[in-house]
Amino acid sequence: MYPYYNYGYTNSYMMRPQTLNGTATWTNGGNVTKCGIPWSYNQYMTVAVSSNSSFQCGQTLKVTNPQNGREAIVTVVDTVPNVPANQLNLHQRAFQILANPSVGVLPVQFQASPEVEQEKWGKYLLEVTQTAYPNYNVTDYGFVERTPVTNDQVKEVYDFYLTNGQEQLTVRGTVVYNPMTNRVVSFGITEL
Repeated sequence: MYPYYNYGYTNSYMMRPQTLNGTATWTNGGNVTKCGIPWSYNQYMTVAVSSNSSFQCGQTLKVTNPQNGREAIVTVVDTVPNVPANQLNLHQRAFQILANPSVGVLPVQFQASPEVEQEKWGKYLLEVTQTAYPNYNVTDYGFVERTPVTNDQVKEVYDFYLTNGQEQLTVRGTVVYNPMTNRVVSFGITEL
């Protein structure tokens, strides 16, 4: 598993990061990335950011095509030198969610996804959901609740919104873990 990064958000599901305007291009990736995370990670829902960007390896971004409202959740796997900080280079599969690759350069809006980033188990469930639905792409997510189950167990619930271009699904992910040891007691996903 790739490292979990703490980006300094305190109560992330109540805090929204700044949305940036920029452009996106696409690539089929390569064998080696500067982050050491393969382009195939998370079903190719991956992106390279400018080396001048504040985004870091392993961080999750939410990218939106403002012209049609389509969204993609991607993971930073590489950096590109000498490009503006607001330029993204998406893997072709992620770009296809937003627009036809023949567009070439696409105006986009993007932001860090602290809700999933900060909520460790949200990112874990995002990866499980994306793997369980390989022909679908997670386009959005929402934190539902965090509740104590016992003195040594906490349950967290997230909803993930998926599409394959023709069908949309909502999948609820649930994890029960021990906050003292950070070990998973159980987890599951269910279509709603």
